[in-house]
Formats: sequence, C-alpha cells, structure tokens
Amino acid sequence: MPDTAAHTGPRFTHLISDCDGVLIDSEAVALQALLDLLAPQLPGLPEGVTLQGLIEPRLGLRLVPLIHDIYAELGLPQLPEEEVLAIGHGVNVRCDEQLSAVPGVAQALAAIDLPKAVASNSVSERVHAALTRTGMVDLFGGRYFTPDLVGHAKPHPGLYLAAAAAFGVPPGQCLVLEDSVTGVTAAAAAGMTVLGFIGGGHIAAGQEARLKAAGASYVFSEMASLPALVASLMQRTTA
Repeated sequence: MPDTAAHTGPRFTHLISDCDGVLIDSEAVALQALLDLLAPQLPGLPEGVTLQGLIEPRLGLRLVPLIHDIYAELGLPQLPEEEVLAIGHGVNVRCDEQLSAVPGVAQALAAIDLPKAVASNSVSERVHAALTRTGMVDLFGGRYFTPDLVGHAKPHPGLYLAAAAAFGVPPGQCLVLEDSVTGVTAAAAAGMTVLGFIGGGHIAAGQEARLKAAGASYVFSEMASLPALVASLMQRTTA
C-alpha cells in the first residue's frame, strides 16, 4: 500500500479499466488459443525461441500487429490476411466459449465510488457483450472506448485521452487498471496514473517489473486489495 501522506498531486476523480485480463479473464484463454493456432504456422523455431515467449510480451496488442511483430522478429514473410483473420476468429470463438470475470473484480469495482469507463483494444460490441454476460455492464454506463469508436489502438494513448475528454476531466485525474505492457504504455503516455494488475491466469514471470518499466505507478495481484489502494490514492491533495 502506498504511503499517501508522503505524496501530493491531482485528486483522482475517475477510473478507467482495460477489459481483457482485468475485467474478463480471457487473456490466458487467448494465449492458449494463439499457441494452438499459430503453432502449425511456425514449425522449427530457432533454438532457444518458444512460441509462448514470442506471444506473451505482446499480449494486449491487437491481433494483426501481434502476429506482424512476431513474423518480423523471426524474419519471416507475413501471413496472408485471410489466415490472420481465420486465427482471429478462432481466438474469439475460444474466448467466447470460456468467458468469465476475473475473480473478485465486480465486487472490487462496486466498492469504488468513482465514475468508470472501459478502454479496450477489443471492439465495442464484444466489450458490451462480455460485460453483459458477466454482470458488470451497469458498472460502466455504456462508457466504452475502443479502436472502432475512437480510431486508435493501444499503445497509442488515444483511447485513454478520449475517455478523459468524455468525462470532461484532465487525464491526470484518471486512475487506470491495466495488465499488459501495451496498455500501461498507452495510459502512461496519456498522463494517467496506472495500477498494474498481475493476478490474471496469463501473467508470466517478471511481469511486475515489465509493467513498472512501462510506467505503472503501483502493481497489485488481488482484486480484493483494489478498493483500499484506490481509496488511499484518492486521499492525495493538490500541492
């Protein structure tokens, strides 16, 4: 828990959350689906290179840049668009079949008395459907910021800047929940304070250090601890 008495700064008035991996426990499912679907496309990886090691640091990216980056790193010709789309469809189907909320997240968010929004690299329709199916849709009041609505995807800060603008507050008054380097990079670039979540089933060793290096101010592993962490940060006052 941070020592809030030692800090001054803007008063936090709004909370913005990533979706996959923070609200919806889908990233572990997506990782396994990508492993299953990409493995036949990438036989005979270089010695010491694993497909999981290629995918994990890129979780949080949209599928096209994720696959593009992997093939570029390996020095391979890019997959045809139709094959990438087929992989994306397979990942979506798997995630929909195994959809569940991150344990404790609904209760934690309900205990935090701040207006909330979602900023996700998914599409708005999928975000709404996932939150509806997991009983969290009313927590956000339809405030979704996604690339299909905003025109930007993380790690660009545009999703988070759009959310702050819609709330009518400076970005510095927003707290952000993120689980990926991609998302933390976006929120930090927007000038927001980021709380990095490392309690998901997809989190690899060393993720705490990676999130902090990307700009996360605090890192937590249990959703039950989130309300107290947010409450302590809200006690900050302007210097």
